[in-house]
Amino acid sequence: MTELSIQISGMTCGHCVKAVRDALTAVPGVDVDDVAIGSAKLHFDETRADLAHIKQAVIEEGFLVTAAE
Repeated sequence: MTELSIQISGMTCGHCVKAVRDALTAVPGVDVDDVAIGSAKLHFDETRADLAHIKQAVIEEGFLVTAAE
């Protein structure tokens, strides 16, 4: 499992946090460690998901991944 921390713009409230957490959890191979306003920490199985899948899940909720490490 690969550890990933992402910065997310556009999140302002608890609803945003829940939306991002639910979206990331729905990506096969992703285990969400923490989601807070403006960021998320997770682990993912590189054989099942990649950064593009993770970013797309966030974008589909109306937010933007501004950094990933």
